[in-house]
Amino acid sequence: MAKEKITMPQLGESVTEGTISSWLVKIGDQVNKYDPIAEVMTDKVNAEVPSSYTGKIVSLEADEGETLEVGALMCYIETEAAKTSKATEKESSTEEVKQETTSSEAADQSMKKRYSPAVLRMAQENDINLEQVNGTGRGGRITRKDLEKLLAEGNIPKSDSSKPAQPSDAEVTEIRATEPKSAPVPQPAVGDIEIPVAGVRKVIAQNMVRSKTEIPHAWMTVEVDVTDLVNYRNNIKDSFRKNEGFGLTFFAFFVKAVAQAIKEYPQLNSMWAGDKIIQKKDINLSIAVANDQELFVPVIQHADEKSIKGIAKDIYELAMKARSGKLTSADMQGGTFTVNNTGSFGSIHSMGVINYPQAAILQVEAIVKRPMIINGMFAARDMVNLSLSLDHRILDGLVCGNFLARVKEILENMNEQTTNVY
Repeated sequence: MAKEKITMPQLGESVTEGTISSWLVKIGDQVNKYDPIAEVMTDKVNAEVPSSYTGKIVSLEADEGETLEVGALMCYIETEAAKTSKATEKESSTEEVKQETTSSEAADQSMKKRYSPAVLRMAQENDINLEQVNGTGRGGRITRKDLEKLLAEGNIPKSDSSKPAQPSDAEVTEIRATEPKSAPVPQPAVGDIEIPVAGVRKVIAQNMVRSKTEIPHAWMTVEVDVTDLVNYRNNIKDSFRKNEGFGLTFFAFFVKAVAQAIKEYPQLNSMWAGDKIIQKKDINLSIAVANDQELFVPVIQHADEKSIKGIAKDIYELAMKARSGKLTSADMQGGTFTVNNTGSFGSIHSMGVINYPQAAILQVEAIVKRPMIINGMFAARDMVNLSLSLDHRILDGLVCGNFLARVKEILENMNEQTTNVY
């Protein structure tokens, strides 16, 4: 028999970690290759992880709700292996494995004394001697979960002195700038409801913190008169639904306008890559869709090549998949720019957080009738705000101002005479 590892797969472009929402197997279960063993959530998709082998599950190395980096160990599976013909060969192989394991374990303590602020704070608050704690993180690093387990078991290694364990400055070699300084943790009062931060909410929180920490955001807003567009869509929406079997939303017009403008201003279709900027060839627009409790960001592929009808169909199908839990990793991959329909909630002005690692996100706000001055006279017009959040490392005000002006121009000239939804 051989013992094989199953690791966290990469479930989408730019996905670096996944959260185990539930195990579909338990220790001792026999599984076939490609059988699903766990449900995993990322900031882009919910998916089942298949087994890479046929065999018996012998250990689960992560708990439900735990977030693992891509490539991190999920579980071990015991499989049938070819037997060697000589016992001496087996013994030699076993000895080599032991030596490699010993060497690996020694090398795996490289980050043993690199403590995060959260671990330091918990150790100080509970008088834990970190020198006597075995870390389960990468390189032997002690994690918050390790300390929580010790506290739950009551098996706490105390420091020799009456003071809490305090590592030296040399030991504290990594204090991340992204982590806030310690602050009192709110405690629930009687009647309060505690909601665990796990699953999709935890992944969203992590991605938003990364976006706001790493990306220098800037914002711009333009006001657009879409009176002609509103009249055009309202005049054809009933016949469109009858002929096509799905609705023609205002959002489809906005997505089309954005795709067209990006083609003229390709700088918006870029990503930051450390020492370079990658300007993407394909225009794949991410859109936000949701079910009752979860938010997803599937992608309209090659949006610039599609008609308004084609975009409307993609929006409809992706929304239906989200509500029925059928979105796949393929539906979430390749996004290069995000268009968010915040107007569906009645919002008239908002500042979106950029969908990392993209360069910008556009919020399409609610269409509202307002009195405007036309030819020196007041008139009731259908107005909408478009709010752009941009990565100021990649983009500046000039190109973004020109981009928004072009989107505005396209939308204000969408009408029955100039625009064909097919």
